[in-house]
Amino acid sequence: MSAQTTRTPQTPRPPQPDPHEGVCSDIRDGVRSLCAAFPSAYFRDIDARAAYPDAFVDALMQAGWLAAMIPQEFGGSGLGLTEASVIMEEINRCGANAGAVHGQMYNMGTLLRHGSDAQKQRYLPEIAAGRLRIQSMAVTEPTTGTDTTQLKTTATRKGDRYVLNGQKVWISRVLHSDLMIVLARTTPLDQVRRRSQGLSVFLVDLRDAIGHGLDVRPIANMVNHETSELFFTDLEVPAENLIGEEGEGFRYILDGLNAERTLIAAECIGDGLWFMDKGTAYARDRVVFGRPIGQNQGVQFPLADSWIELQAANLMRFEACRRFDAGQDCGAQANMAKFLAAKASWEAANVCLQTHGGFGFAHEYDVERKFRETRLYQVAPISTNLIYAHIAEHVLGLPRSF
Repeated sequence: MSAQTTRTPQTPRPPQPDPHEGVCSDIRDGVRSLCAAFPSAYFRDIDARAAYPDAFVDALMQAGWLAAMIPQEFGGSGLGLTEASVIMEEINRCGANAGAVHGQMYNMGTLLRHGSDAQKQRYLPEIAAGRLRIQSMAVTEPTTGTDTTQLKTTATRKGDRYVLNGQKVWISRVLHSDLMIVLARTTPLDQVRRRSQGLSVFLVDLRDAIGHGLDVRPIANMVNHETSELFFTDLEVPAENLIGEEGEGFRYILDGLNAERTLIAAECIGDGLWFMDKGTAYARDRVVFGRPIGQNQGVQFPLADSWIELQAANLMRFEACRRFDAGQDCGAQANMAKFLAAKASWEAANVCLQTHGGFGFAHEYDVERKFRETRLYQVAPISTNLIYAHIAEHVLGLPRSF
């Protein structure tokens, strides 16, 4: 590095004005207060050890933040997707990674919307109280990817049980969850009229399943994100753990994806704002050649461009939330929100890293960690190309491309 380089303290200040700061301000304040007990050094250490932030997750669960969308009758807060998205946004903006917890927020939706009264009474109060984690959903398979209707995992009814056989991949938080939602084929593909038929959803108790028909093999990856490959070998699941009707599972899974994608969009917004906080603070404080580097248009303009993109993405996020909470179709809006927010956060990450120069690669600045974390959302939980395909077919009316 240049001999003129001097290190300056980091005192991030949010860009002003932020037109969305007033949305759910009490929730923002509460989440920020909790996150303040887990400073950057905590997450830096977790990342260095490739560990899971158990203490942070437990704190969020015990405070009730992850039960926001569970109805009050089951012990939750009964809030909407708008409020839930603000919680996810603030977690990421505070420097944490909501990827460790977001499954708890939306996976229960399949149970809530399609489970039996007995299932809801049994599980939802325990989930709301933070005594049960429902962090995992197993859909993706190594040979089918996002072509979900072609999945090979089977569930065969035998008396009062289903027997599961097959393989899943990129299934997150399995080793830190009690329950898992699993999609499997109960009717062979050649025996259904439409390829989306014959798929069923099951609630698997991981405490009983692991080592007794379920083998979990963690996948080392670029991000400190606990994800695994699963092998089902004659795993027995009680028939009472079937969620909804047999053969209707594909519809149930799709029903929950709009919430998932919108919450991911909110996390990306949080990441993007974190990068803006860090980047603008550094640009103001870093002095080279006798002037703050933020006085140079070559530094100013990329930051301003990122801010504009983030605000546009944020508007789509809140539109998707509004439609979801109103019970309106929001598939296009959820997909567009995820697309725009993931793109904006990744561009903000690049700008922030470039603004920091060499120091952006230093662990102590946290930029490189968040840089890796936000890159994931260009690929998951749905790739950019699949969003293009959805918009082309369902919004523009073009022929199906796959």
